[in-house]
Amino acid sequence: MALYLIGIGLEDEKSISVKGLELVKKVDKIHLENYTSLLNCNKEQLEKFYGKEIILANREKVESDKILEEAKNNNIALLIIGDVFGATTHITLLKEAKEKNIKVKIINNASILTAIGITGLELYKFGKTTSIPFDNENLETPYQVLKENQPLHTLFLLDLKPEEDKFMTVNQAIEILENIEKKKKENLITNKTLLVGCARLGREDYQIKVGTKDQLKKTDFGKPPHCLIIPGKLHFMEEETLNFYKE
Repeated sequence: MALYLIGIGLEDEKSISVKGLELVKKVDKIHLENYTSLLNCNKEQLEKFYGKEIILANREKVESDKILEEAKNNNIALLIIGDVFGATTHITLLKEAKEKNIKVKIINNASILTAIGITGLELYKFGKTTSIPFDNENLETPYQVLKENQPLHTLFLLDLKPEEDKFMTVNQAIEILENIEKKKKENLITNKTLLVGCARLGREDYQIKVGTKDQLKKTDFGKPPHCLIIPGKLHFMEEETLNFYKE
C-alpha cells in the first residue's frame, strides 16, 4: 500500500509522463489536487484518457489526514498539476506520510518554475518565489520579497480559486504591487522598470509580454493561469531575448 504523488504537467491530459500514467492505471483511487494551478482540460477529459474515476481534492482535503488514512490500506494517487513539489503543501504531505510510515512514490513533471525559462531569463538568477493573493488588504510580503531579491529576478505566482472561477490577472497583480508601494511611500517599481507578464506557460497558446507597468496594465493576457516576473540585473543575452516579447 502506498501514496503516489504524481505531477501531471502544465497543459492537458497528455502532459502526464508514461511512468505516471502506468501508475495511475494501477492504483485503487485517484485524487486530483485542484487549487494550486489550472489545466487546459477538465476532469472528464482526464478520466477518459486515464480510464479511471478521479475525485477532486480541495485544500481542506489535501491538508487533512483523509488521503493519508486511505493510503494506509490502499494504493492512492494524488495528481498534482505541474510538478509534485511546486507547492509547500505537498512537501508537508510527504513529511506526514513518512512520519506515519506510509510508503510514498514520487513522479515528477514540468513546473512553472522551469517553464519561465522561455522568457530568456536565466533560472539560476531567480531569487525567492512569492505569491500574490486576492486577500491583500494588509499585504506586504510580495513587495518585501522583491526588495530582498534584488539584483535577482522575482517570480510572482498569482492567486486562483477554480471553484469560484476566479483567477488573478497580470494587470491586477501590478495594481496590487502599486498599492503596496503607495502605502509604503516607496518607488521600487518605476515607470522605467521592465516587467514580464506571462500566461499559460507550458501550453501551445502561451503568451509573454515585456513592458513597463503602464504598458502591461493595458495588455489582455487572455485565459489563466497568469504569472508576473520583475527582472533584476540583466545579462546582455537576457536583454536580447526579452526584446522579442516587448510591447
